[in-house]
Amino acid sequence: MSGFVFKQFTVTQTRAAMKVSTDGILLGAWADVSGAKRILDIGTGTGLLALMAKQRAPDAKVSAIEIDSGACSDARDNFAASPWPDTNLFEGAVQSFNAAEPFDAIITNPPYFNASLKGENHARNTARHTDGLSFNELIASCSRLSHSKTRLNVILPCVEAQQFIAVAEQAGWYLNRHCLVRTTDKKQASRSLMLFSQNNGECETTSLTIHAADGSYSQDYKELCKAFYLKM
Repeated sequence: MSGFVFKQFTVTQTRAAMKVSTDGILLGAWADVSGAKRILDIGTGTGLLALMAKQRAPDAKVSAIEIDSGACSDARDNFAASPWPDTNLFEGAVQSFNAAEPFDAIITNPPYFNASLKGENHARNTARHTDGLSFNELIASCSRLSHSKTRLNVILPCVEAQQFIAVAEQAGWYLNRHCLVRTTDKKQASRSLMLFSQNNGECETTSLTIHAADGSYSQDYKELCKAFYLKM
């Protein structure tokens, strides 16, 4: 699959190891970017989350970070071909990224495999495994690039999400919203959509089912993502 066509932009994905996924679309549609003037996408890959953020907050200045050169090539092309060619791209590790001003909202679909077996594709391993970006390093980078009211939006598998929540809390980031995502009503939740801030308040927990009993997208999923899918 070489490209994914959305309502307002197209994602070319010929060189990126990680292609457009339901996880990315979910996070891009769910993330809290309301009122944000500066938004950061950590590990942008094809540029999907940065473009979704720009569509939702067209007046915001959006920056994206990606360490893989192939993914950067895709993201660069996707930004240039989109309605928002001014989207900033930094090629390198977030640990070495510096910004003149802190960000109001951060979005990330981070690597989460830790001790699992790796394949032969180095770029895919980098995108999927925490060797190059541990949860501790990611949280430390978010703290360095944020201010006291920054919102951090993350998607992870539910098991890894619990690990991330614990790491985040140790660094002063607290879970404010938590959406448990399952593919069908008959399955357990497999993904956690999470909103963190430095405000230790009560956490709002919700749930979302992607597919209805007949295999079509559920009404809740359609409502969340209809601004992006071409045929929804």
